[in-house]
Amino acid sequence: MKRLAWTSVVLLCAFVGAAPKWSTGDKKDARARIALYRVVAGKHLDFLKWLALQDEVAKEAGVPAVQLYAHLDGDAWDYAAVWPVTTPEQDQKLDEIRSRKGLKVGFVSALEFRALLDWHTDTLAAGPVSASDLVALAAK
Repeated sequence: MKRLAWTSVVLLCAFVGAAPKWSTGDKKDARARIALYRVVAGKHLDFLKWLALQDEVAKEAGVPAVQLYAHLDGDAWDYAAVWPVTTPEQDQKLDEIRSRKGLKVGFVSALEFRALLDWHTDTLAAGPVSASDLVALAAK
């Protein structure tokens, strides 16, 4: 349990500099999807190639690419990722580019991606934000 708590603290600290700035009310709140992935044994290169293709698509669409962190020591995950939260319009543009490049889209793409994974989890997060920012928000 201590290992899980320590890993969570380390990941949170790493993501503080990676995700878009969460405002304290005077700017639009920024959100990111934080994900942890455990890749199927022997599929790491395939996983990275899949993500690299998604980065190319994101760049062409003008959407920020995923920020990827590779596991070095500790817990059982292989990669942590900070994904931008996209709008429906951006999603449509991303899918149009994927289709044009001959890549899978929609549910089939999700199945292709999940075939590379033993396990994953993700969550929607706002940040980075300091404790002082949250205290200020609580005071409003």
